[in-house]
Amino acid sequence: MVKWLDREGIDEDVVVSSRVRLARNIRDEKFPQRMSLNESQVVTEKILNAMEKSNLPEKYNFKRIEDLSSLERRAYVEEHLISPGLIEVPDKSSFFLREDEAVTIMINEEDHLRMQVLFPGLYLEEGWKLCSEIDDFLEKNIDYAYSEKFGYLTSCPTNVGTGMRISCMVHLPCLVLTGYIDSLISALNQIGLTVRGIYGEGSQILGNLFQISNQTTLGETEEEIVQKLKSVILEVIEKERNLRLKLLETQKIDMEDRVFRALGLLKYSRVITSSETMKLFSDIKMGIEMGIIKDIKLKDIDQLMILCQPSSLQRYYGKDMIPEERDIKRAELIRERF
Repeated sequence: MVKWLDREGIDEDVVVSSRVRLARNIRDEKFPQRMSLNESQVVTEKILNAMEKSNLPEKYNFKRIEDLSSLERRAYVEEHLISPGLIEVPDKSSFFLREDEAVTIMINEEDHLRMQVLFPGLYLEEGWKLCSEIDDFLEKNIDYAYSEKFGYLTSCPTNVGTGMRISCMVHLPCLVLTGYIDSLISALNQIGLTVRGIYGEGSQILGNLFQISNQTTLGETEEEIVQKLKSVILEVIEKERNLRLKLLETQKIDMEDRVFRALGLLKYSRVITSSETMKLFSDIKMGIEMGIIKDIKLKDIDQLMILCQPSSLQRYYGKDMIPEERDIKRAELIRERF
C-alpha cells in the first residue's frame, strides 16, 4: 500500500495530492549533468554527512538507485515518491525516504538536492512548512549555492530564486466532460501556472488527473507562491463541484449509466490495459464524488490507480511480466478488490 495516501485529505473529492519541492545545490560543486562519477560521490557524501548531523526528528531510509531493480525504480516513480529524472543516471543518484513516505530527499537529480513533501488532499501551507523545516535543518550543515541578487542557484533557470515548485494533483472529470478544461488550462498559463500530466513535465494526462503548479520561482516569496496556487486551486475546486451538480441535475441518468458501466467493466473484465483502467477508475471516482456510488471509498480507488500501474503491479505479484500477462493480472487484481 502507498503509505502517504493513508492520511486524511482536505477537499480530496477534487484534490488528490499536494506536493512541495525545494531545489538546492552545494556551493562550488558542478551541477549533476556536468559531474563525473567521483564528483557525484563527493556530493552524495556531503549530503549523507549533513543528514547524519541534522538530527531530523523522523526516521529516514537511504536508497541508492543503482541498488534497486529497474522494476523497483519505476514503481517508486509510479507512487510519486521520486521523479522520473532521478532514475535516468542510476550510478550517481540516490534518495532518503521518510518512513511514512511523506518526505523524499532526492540526491543528484537535476540539482544536488530535491526535497519533496507529499500529502493527500489540499495541504499546501502544511507542505511548505514541513519542507522549509527540513531545508533549515540541512542548511546548517550544507553551504548552499546562493546569490544575494538571484536567490538559490539551480541548474534550470526557471527554478532560480526560491527554488520552489509546488503543485496539486486534481481530478477534473466534469471539466473535461463539459469541454471547459482547455479554457482553464489557457487561463492558468496566462497567470504563470502550468498544467502537466500525472508524473510531471512531459508526462501524459491519464484518468482526468492534472498536475497544476507554479512556472517560475524568481521574484516572489515562498508564501506568495503558496497563496497564489492555493487561491487558484480553490476556484478550480468550486468550478468542478458546480459542474458535477449541474450534470446531476440535467443528465442524471446518463451520468449514472456512465458510472455503473465503468463499475461493471472493472468488476467483470478478464483483460484490461493500464490506460483503460485509469479511464474507468476516473469514472468510478466521479461516481463516488457525485454520490452515485456510496459503498466504495475514494482512498481505495486512489490506491488501486497506483497499484495497477505496470511496475507497481509487477512488484505486487513479485515477477516481471509481458504486457499481455500484466493486463490479465490487472483485471484479476481489480476483481478481487471489488
